[in-house]
Amino acid sequence: MSVEFSAERRLLAEDELDPIRRSHYPELEEWTHPELVELARLLRTRRDRARDLIRDLRRARRGKGGVGGGLSSERGLAAKKQVYARALKRVNARIAQTVAETKRQRALTAMRAALTRRQAATESRPSGDHHHGRGHPGMSSLPTSKSRPVIQGARIGSVSQAGRVTQAIRDAR
Repeated sequence: MSVEFSAERRLLAEDELDPIRRSHYPELEEWTHPELVELARLLRTRRDRARDLIRDLRRARRGKGGVGGGLSSERGLAAKKQVYARALKRVNARIAQTVAETKRQRALTAMRAALTRRQAATESRPSGDHHHGRGHPGMSSLPTSKSRPVIQGARIGSVSQAGRVTQAIRDAR
């Protein structure tokens, strides 16, 4: 479920809004991998803080904690936590994309280097050897003298048919 940026703006204070603004897509693609990791760390910290405040409010309502009473409503904190969670999800997805792109580029570079090495390698086998330098070709296989068992056409499917007949007898009881 998508939430508009204006709705997120209403839930957050001005100083809390900058990381959320940076986590939205046109701007998200401009960040480098280390900047994305730092943004994810910041968003995770703020999401966890909102989660902890909600937990403290619930404990205070049950009479288990001494904090809680004058803090904002649980509904507002839960909405704020969701804003941070969605932003973190966007940033984590972008981090995964950058990691995949980096892996793809490394693999492509390695494959190109291997192809270059393969093309530059000279033929090491002598040209007249019909075994290609692999020694003796080994034993040759002999055809088997055993005949294959013959299954009559009437036997094919008789086992499964017997199962069907038995089941029909049970069902008729």
